[in-house]
Amino acid sequence: MRGPSPLKFFYKGLCSIPTHLNHLLNASIQTRSLKLATQIHTQIITNNYTFLPFLFNNLINFYAKCGCLNQALLLFSITHHHFKTIVTWTSLIAHLSRFNMPLQALSLFNQMRGFGLYPNQFTFSAVLSASAATMMILHGQQLHSLIHKHGFDGNVFVGSALVDMYAKCADMLSAEKVFSQMPERNIVSWNSMIVGFLHNNFYDRAVGVLKDVLREKTVIPNEVAVTSALSACANMGASDSGRQVHGVVVKYGLVPLTTVKNSLMDMYFKCRVFDEGIKMFQCVGDRDVVTWNVLVMGCVQNDKFEEACNHFWVMRREGILPDEASFSTVLHSSGSLAALHQGAAIHDQIIKLGYVKNMCVLGPLITMYAKCGNLVAAYRVFEGIVDHNVISWTAMISAYRLHGCANQVIELFEQMLSEGIQPSHVTFVCVLSACSHTGRVEEGLAYFNSMKKIYDTNPGPEHYACMVDLLGRAGRLYEANRFIESMPMKPTPSVLGALLGACRKYGDLKMGREVAERLFQMEPHNPGNYVLLSNMYTRIGRLEEANDVRRLMGVNGIRKEPGCSWIDVKNMTFVFTSHDRSHSSTGEIYKMLEKMEKLMKKKGYVAETELVTNSPDENEEWRLWYHSEKLALAFGLLTLPTDSPVRIKKNLRTCDHCHTVMKLASKIFDREIIIRDINRFHQFADGFCSCGDYW
Repeated sequence: MRGPSPLKFFYKGLCSIPTHLNHLLNASIQTRSLKLATQIHTQIITNNYTFLPFLFNNLINFYAKCGCLNQALLLFSITHHHFKTIVTWTSLIAHLSRFNMPLQALSLFNQMRGFGLYPNQFTFSAVLSASAATMMILHGQQLHSLIHKHGFDGNVFVGSALVDMYAKCADMLSAEKVFSQMPERNIVSWNSMIVGFLHNNFYDRAVGVLKDVLREKTVIPNEVAVTSALSACANMGASDSGRQVHGVVVKYGLVPLTTVKNSLMDMYFKCRVFDEGIKMFQCVGDRDVVTWNVLVMGCVQNDKFEEACNHFWVMRREGILPDEASFSTVLHSSGSLAALHQGAAIHDQIIKLGYVKNMCVLGPLITMYAKCGNLVAAYRVFEGIVDHNVISWTAMISAYRLHGCANQVIELFEQMLSEGIQPSHVTFVCVLSACSHTGRVEEGLAYFNSMKKIYDTNPGPEHYACMVDLLGRAGRLYEANRFIESMPMKPTPSVLGALLGACRKYGDLKMGREVAERLFQMEPHNPGNYVLLSNMYTRIGRLEEANDVRRLMGVNGIRKEPGCSWIDVKNMTFVFTSHDRSHSSTGEIYKMLEKMEKLMKKKGYVAETELVTNSPDENEEWRLWYHSEKLALAFGLLTLPTDSPVRIKKNLRTCDHCHTVMKLASKIFDREIIIRDINRFHQFADGFCSCGDYW
């Protein structure tokens, strides 16, 4: 039979007894009743019970657990230090650490020592957690000395906290040393090592520690151990190791735990064992938003963008509310598909569910509209943001870069700087790329030099690639080569690829051949490098050597990805490949191409055919006219309303001939033509392109 609720004691005249007040406080902590706790606090003051440590400690604990940390600190500050025990100090230090106030926690620890109180093992565990949060190893080392001084080296809780502190401060050597000297270890100690190796990118070591745990007869791995090991396998792409950890999960009965199932899904998806990830998803009974997020992200990681969008809408139909991670991922999928209608529908959900001020959602929303070709909508989202940060600025700057609007990129970047926003690595990539595509060599060099001098940002390979591209496009090939030689790290394929592209543009075969040879060693299966070198030989009539490069591709089993373009008409997507004759309207499409060719030749256009083929017997110009984007353009001109822009997507970089044809077609047919190739958008209107013929 149940007794009376402890909350009724307050109304039965028992509240003046300290033990009853303490009982009431414990009940208040369970119910989070701030009003009742305030009444109890009043009774404690009225009856002069503040000197009783157990009541005082419980009050501090209650206010902190209810989120009223300022009230707890105020109560602590106005109470004489004689009434504060080591339990009081330790409790408040722990709460400050949990509320992400590590410096205040360390300061309180120093105050405690100033009053002559000696810390115990719980105090050290709490303050080490605060020290870890600062990521300042000096604090942790000083605490380590104190721990040794007070003789707590052998305590398993303190030792585990020390390992965790060193790991979070990125000193895994010290963490290993402490761990190896611990006379006793529990699962928390082992987990600290696994998580430490994981967070410091020593993924194989993290999995290795789990194997050590399995050899320990006194320790049983828990969900923290296996989920951390699974994350390590996922980051390595090591599906074999992941399957072994899966076996451990089954052996120790951890499969029913949702967090473990989510980690297994994530591991299989990241290791590109997509079907196994789907099987794990189907085994999850009670699917929360995290489970759905792992599934949608798994589709994205495996380039299944349409499936990602479909799963998002299934999640909504099942009544699961998306969070910021859900929206960010599905917006990325919509942008990758250039599916404007899909993105707009997701935008409606963002408005409906109140995420219109969430910067983690608004940045991807700007990017989605930009990737779908709607720069106006992207800017409208950007303009509606009240409190901009580097994410929103960079998203809009990147949107302008994607559309070839280099001048707007630099203008917006300067505006961002004037508002005191610190640019990120990505921001600088956008700006340097914009300088490259507008020939602003000196400005680009100035921005690059400012990264370290003004913003204390070390340039990465992507920034060096932009600078090589900048110098190369300006024809300063030898300066670009010297720039590569001065890099503090080894040049990446993107850096050398930028120089190879410049060599091809300016016909420097000697340097181009040297750069291509280096690229063949670095990425032997990238067809683009072979094609560029072959084209360089072809351009100067050295067809035999061009054929040798093509034959080398065949020997290495390398095939150039076939070009394809797609266009949306009346909510249907139509895909075209080069010389495609599979469409039901093939006859009309090819007649439209003939019409386009005649009209353009009347304007004086002559096709450049030197890069079309290595065989002089083929009809080079005929081959040029049947590229996939031209077929898509002809179909769009036939089927879309005359006042509607023609939007085409292509999986490769658009070629020079197609670019010229699109410019002429926009003038002849008085149509806006928008092409999204693998690098950027091209907006053709009245005979001009937004990229300024730099792409």
